[in-house]
Amino acid sequence: MALKATIYKAEIAIADMTRHYYQTHNLTIAQHPSETVERMMLRLVAFVLCAHERLVFGKGLSEDSEPDLWQHDYDRSIELWVELGLPEEKLLRRAAHRARQGLVLAYGGTVVDKWWKDAQKTANELSNLTVVAINADESQALTQLCQRTMQLQCNIQDGQLWFSDASNSVQVQPQVLKMSNPALFTLES
Repeated sequence: MALKATIYKAEIAIADMTRHYYQTHNLTIAQHPSETVERMMLRLVAFVLCAHERLVFGKGLSEDSEPDLWQHDYDRSIELWVELGLPEEKLLRRAAHRARQGLVLAYGGTVVDKWWKDAQKTANELSNLTVVAINADESQALTQLCQRTMQLQCNIQDGQLWFSDASNSVQVQPQVLKMSNPALFTLES
């Protein structure tokens, strides 16, 4: 018998002072049986970084042909392709070639540095790919905000994200490894 996804509901109020984006999103997040809470919360971080009315969660772990998040234009072309983790060269190229913009949200502690050393040459060849890393302590801290039903606020300013709920607050400061389009993301290079 196959394991089923765990469903989370998140209402997240985003106040992005960099992009002047102020919106509340009601999200349904399906946690794949093999996905950690940390990774699922990082998908939420990726959503906040790129927040848009047409940004949606892809099948990610359960479907190789879809990213973790993506945004389509009205003509169904892919505007944004978001991958989490430490993708292989093939996935970096897929993100850059199938979409106008690609974003990799790298995480995993000290292995990120080794991965970036290996992936940097390929990433630099792809002019429309942005790569950011999330500190392991920050990504772990996000798990304290996780509940089956979440009401979160996220304030973004000067490249810092402040997530909070009724009792906890977590700061996330993505480290930009490579920036392709500063106007698209709320990050400092």
